[in-house]
Amino acid sequence: MPTDIRVDDIVQMRKTHACGGDRWRVYRVGADIGLRCLTCDRRILLPRARFERGVRRVVTDVEES
Repeated sequence: MPTDIRVDDIVQMRKTHACGGDRWRVYRVGADIGLRCLTCDRRILLPRARFERGVRRVVTDVEES
């Protein structure tokens, strides 16, 4: 799905987290994508391929400065 992901983007994932949240803030971009749950503040690392399969949509993009 979206391959142009930047740090501080907010994404909605297909599966909900154990806390019930489905929105995540991107904090690391590389071979792995680092995500922080906006509901409980939990941090996870997903391989890029798994992230691209699981992302539903990009809620907000970071504006270029």
